[in-house]
Amino acid sequence: MPATTATRESTLPTGLLALPGVYRPQADTRLLADALAMEDLHPVTEVLEIGTGTGVLALSAAARGARVTAVDVSWRAVTTARLNALRQGLPLRVLHGDFAAGTNGRRYDIVLANPPYVPSPEIALPTGGPARAWDAGPDGRLVIDRICASAPALMRTGGVLLMVHSAMCGTENTLRRLRQAGLTGRTTVRASVPWGPVLRSRRPWLQERGLADAGEEREELVIIRAQAA
Repeated sequence: MPATTATRESTLPTGLLALPGVYRPQADTRLLADALAMEDLHPVTEVLEIGTGTGVLALSAAARGARVTAVDVSWRAVTTARLNALRQGLPLRVLHGDFAAGTNGRRYDIVLANPPYVPSPEIALPTGGPARAWDAGPDGRLVIDRICASAPALMRTGGVLLMVHSAMCGTENTLRRLRQAGLTGRTTVRASVPWGPVLRSRRPWLQERGLADAGEEREELVIIRAQAA
């Protein structure tokens, strides 16, 4: 069984390209990579990464021998991930579009997700620009909730979902939605990281909505691990 804390650190590919506007690996990427490192991967393991960005997590799984499909709504991210796969000499299937539609009914052993989760004053998701990688509506859950609802249709029996997001979005809400979808979920890893520039710029709005306290400077990130029966 995977450990409840990440005791084995991941090894991520280095020297990756990132076209302008593509989300670069950050603390949440590393946390998700450490969680992935605790999972058993084999040549027959099929992995799906939702929102691949540079492809760093997908390539990390491919480097361990898994068969990996990555999907992203951004053409720049798709191009970046494909270029990085060529540079690394690793097989990687990269699809453009919505994760639920683009996978065409295929099921996977492991689903990775580092979705947009930053609370935003905008009601709808951005349709372009760098903010597409992080803004996720007033409660930060527009994409998280879709993943919770769609995950069972993406996973094989015994399959695992690994998803990272901010505790600001409501960890218990995520676990409840996963249970409603028929998955068994738990929080496996937590990490406290400094606020980035986006959160700092929204401090008054976050405080007004009760999502942050005055003077708060750190954000708790969580890894949710859910399994299909």
